[in-house]
Amino acid sequence: MAKRVSVDKWLFTVTLLLVFIGLVMVFSASAVMAKERFGSPYGFLVRQMAWAVAGIAFMIVIMNVDYKNFRRPTVVFSFLGITSLLLIVVFLFRDSHNTHRWIKFAGLSFQPSEVAKPTLILYLAYFLESRWQQITDVKNVLIPAVAPTLLFALLIVKEPDLGTALACVAISTAVLFVAGMNMKYLWYGLAASVLPLYFLIVRVPWRWARMQAFLDPFKDPQGKGFHIIQSMIAVSTGGLTGLGLMEGKQKLFYLPEPHTDFIFAVTAEELGLWGSLLMVGLFGIFLYRGIRTALRTGDIFGKFLATGITAMVVVQALFNISVVLALVPAKGIPLPFISYGGSSLFITLASVGVLLNISQQAE
Repeated sequence: MAKRVSVDKWLFTVTLLLVFIGLVMVFSASAVMAKERFGSPYGFLVRQMAWAVAGIAFMIVIMNVDYKNFRRPTVVFSFLGITSLLLIVVFLFRDSHNTHRWIKFAGLSFQPSEVAKPTLILYLAYFLESRWQQITDVKNVLIPAVAPTLLFALLIVKEPDLGTALACVAISTAVLFVAGMNMKYLWYGLAASVLPLYFLIVRVPWRWARMQAFLDPFKDPQGKGFHIIQSMIAVSTGGLTGLGLMEGKQKLFYLPEPHTDFIFAVTAEELGLWGSLLMVGLFGIFLYRGIRTALRTGDIFGKFLATGITAMVVVQALFNISVVLALVPAKGIPLPFISYGGSSLFITLASVGVLLNISQQAE
């Protein structure tokens, strides 16, 4: 029987360390840009710090709330309904850079797709808790389990944001795998996705240009391949120990969005291989403690929640770092805890609060 123990101190400490490193790197990556835009080098830092304080406070509150309270149908389906509504309402707001990803109100901006990830985790944990032993029942279990993921992915692709849609699919797949889904259905899903991905990538000019740049960035070094090349330059010039905090050059209007999508490149340039490995190591510890929590939890609902939250953080980190290292085509996925972005940071910290509560009730 589950018993209440102390919170996972490793998980808690690693989360705080990642947030602290994120604040330092956001300031380093954005100071020059903030000075130009806001007249103060602290513009982005102050905003990120406010979200960090609010997120950590909420994380502490949530980690003291029994996660079993989220098992209620009213909670699960309220989250599903509200998230679906937000993903539709976002299209009513004025687009930014030809995308509909943000809901802006009273000077604040919010990205509904960030809510989609924990909502899907909650739904899958609730739905599969009493049905995981029938996971081979395609009609009555597997299809209803993946239906919200497909719906959210379609809405997010429409924004357009293919990277986040793929992240949602990857996170859901992790939960389904732990629930015992036969791997043949994963291959069926991959086969079925070939044609849609063809139309979403090859037949969309700007995505196809991004793919070509990924395959051979030096074919157009001053155009399509510029950003990838600048990222690789930043990573390679850092050496073992880096150029020093605040001393990076590529963030000075060479790297696109150095404080968001490419913040790991700034980290590699300024803190070097050792600093980069430290950050990757912290995510590795997060992965280990998250898996440990899932394995030690006797409650099936808690096991699936822990799996999904851990996957949410690690999958996004893997995507982001892979983009910076030119291992995958560029995707607009933030580095959890590190990249600038209030809604991403707050929701990730809130989700970690749930994970910490699960860790307190492990066997």
